[in-house]
Amino acid sequence: MSTTGATADPLAALGALPGVAESVESVRKAVDRVYGHRVMRRRSNAVTSEAALRGARGSAALSGADWALEEVRRRSDFGADDEARVVGAALRLTAEAGQLLSIWRQSPLRVLARLHLVAAATDGDEVGRPRQAGERVDEPLVELPLPDAGEVAGRLDGLSQLIIAGTEAPALVTSAVVHGELLALRPFTTGNGLVARAAERIVLVGSGLDPKAICPAEVGHAELGRAAYLAALDGYVSGTPEGMAAWIAHCGRAVELGVRESTAVCEALQRGAA
Repeated sequence: MSTTGATADPLAALGALPGVAESVESVRKAVDRVYGHRVMRRRSNAVTSEAALRGARGSAALSGADWALEEVRRRSDFGADDEARVVGAALRLTAEAGQLLSIWRQSPLRVLARLHLVAAATDGDEVGRPRQAGERVDEPLVELPLPDAGEVAGRLDGLSQLIIAGTEAPALVTSAVVHGELLALRPFTTGNGLVARAAERIVLVGSGLDPKAICPAEVGHAELGRAAYLAALDGYVSGTPEGMAAWIAHCGRAVELGVRESTAVCEALQRGAA
């Protein structure tokens, strides 16, 4: 992660980058609109459940398992092949994220380890911990240069310290940095994309921006497409102000598209069609 100058709150400094304030305000307005929908007063649990399902589907799609929503909804066996395992991992992570909100601010590294454990669903020695020197990473959809284990450990520790210390940065900025840093580092041997998007969800929900988890950014990331996602990630990895701002804006647009998805769910519930 790179910022534009030394500051006690580098995340907040990112909020001052050109265009970021506009993205933050646009996201806030979109979230406020869906929370003001009349269905949210009576059936918010149904909207939350549907957002979780659609978010998991979107995250799995970005990791190479682009299943139709109804296929995700009807399936009960997620161990049959590689794509099924990815979808199963995305569903488990979405469910687990809500259980880790209270731990995140005190111990983000513990949360990340737990997310990887849930995603992997195996008991291998490499599960639930950052990768060690010489261990390979299975993340074929992200082709950026891979930081070595020493750099991963240092940057994870730095990210953890920022989260624990607290920040005045908007939730969009913090969630985008957490997401981007985990994708850039790929700290685990598998499942880094899934874990990164689950961590983004934890920040958005735990910050109070989306307390009922009805604005699935994963839906928006998938809708914007893998090519745009990776191009925006290149901007984050560049560390330039323009690149960082572009990544944050991309994440903001993803949240807005998640809002649009849940607004459609609200409308369907209102019509009695869902």
